[in-house]
Amino acid sequence: MTVAVTRERKRVWRAWYLYDWANSPFYSSVITVFGALYLSEVASADAKANFTLNGDRACTDSSGASSTLQNCDVSLFGLEFPAGSLWGYLLSIATVTQVLVLPIAGAIADRSRHKRRILGGFAFLGAVASALMFFIAGTNWEVGVWTFILANIGYGGALVVYYSFLVDIAEPDERDAVSSKGWAFGYLGGGLALALQLGFFLGHEAFGVSESLAVRICFLTSGIWWAVFTIPAVRALPQTHVPKSGERGLSVLTAGFKELKRTIKDARAYPLTLAFLGSYLVFTDGITTVVAVSAQYGKDELKYSTQVLIVTILVIQFLAYAGAMIHGAIAARIGAKKTILGSLVAWVAVLCFAFFIQSGQPLQFYAVAVGIGLVLGGTNALSRSLFGQMIPEGKDAQYFSLYVVGERGTSWLGPLLFAAVGQITGSFRYAIIALVIFFVLGFVFVWLVPVRRAIEAAGNRPPAVL
Repeated sequence: MTVAVTRERKRVWRAWYLYDWANSPFYSSVITVFGALYLSEVASADAKANFTLNGDRACTDSSGASSTLQNCDVSLFGLEFPAGSLWGYLLSIATVTQVLVLPIAGAIADRSRHKRRILGGFAFLGAVASALMFFIAGTNWEVGVWTFILANIGYGGALVVYYSFLVDIAEPDERDAVSSKGWAFGYLGGGLALALQLGFFLGHEAFGVSESLAVRICFLTSGIWWAVFTIPAVRALPQTHVPKSGERGLSVLTAGFKELKRTIKDARAYPLTLAFLGSYLVFTDGITTVVAVSAQYGKDELKYSTQVLIVTILVIQFLAYAGAMIHGAIAARIGAKKTILGSLVAWVAVLCFAFFIQSGQPLQFYAVAVGIGLVLGGTNALSRSLFGQMIPEGKDAQYFSLYVVGERGTSWLGPLLFAAVGQITGSFRYAIIALVIFFVLGFVFVWLVPVRRAIEAAGNRPPAVL
């Protein structure tokens, strides 16, 4: 049965798109750019200060000579490690924390009558924690550790509930287009915020602020952006979700833990849904890694300037908007599965081209950025909508929590392969081409999943075009 696209339904869709716009600066600005640059620098300053004051071995190499700043050791939870490694370890800690928290968030959302409030609660937790990163200054990098972990919990928890709203607001035949537009607006919002922040950061002297204060203001504005745009988004989303039972208060939390256990057990009754999820986890690890290491590849292997890398990041952000919209239009004609398979072929082509880029040829690097941008948003958006078709009724948030947790839980494999191949071969060219394996395997696995049968096995109506 086709549901009419009324003005009210369009308004709800716009509200759903708006939340993707709201939270994207946390990923594009705080995680991708400013967090990676700033936190290790603050930690290094702390280690340098300790070395200077205490005369310990924190900043000496094996010969006893003074070493580089990023090799100075810092201590966290009783463990010592180079300050330059802080960001990588912090990302890992934040990921593990999400893996522990997000399944519970999804279970509670499925059992609660106040799904919209749960989305807003997680969103404001993340926004406030992101804004509090403004207070990372001098040598107090520990503030950044705790606020970043809290911000990641808010970001991931809200994402689980946000994804699950897709099933509430769109019919099967509408979800590819709605999901693609949501992803597109997210990249557009993240790109716009990042462009404004980078303009401020690069021209900080004209504003009379130091470079470190400029970064801290970018943290603050990312949190404010997230909170401000969340308010109208959450207020306009409907309370269409009806829980399977009416528990309230602490009993909802108890039911959430029980529901999580049941979901993990019951998911085995939907092997095709799990097969698609596994396929997604393979190729999304490749996608995440390519985006994460592209700047390092350009800087360390191709020796490009910071300005070239900044332009590259912005190209990827803005073209991901167009890419998501294009993927949605193609999926409407040939189906989501075929479109995803085509995008995975495109990913392989992009990586092969990246392998042959010559140093000193930034236009070639920009061409790779164009390719990444065009396939980035669309691949993820269609995977999200197609997975949503395979979820049993009433389990939306819980299964999307597994989706997000699985994504976070496997996101270390790609960077590990990249680092290992780079270390073994001494070249990041071989490391970047090694990532092709994720897309080849992902293509094979997705191709083998009978998606129509998977949707029907979950008790849902397949869209007209698959």
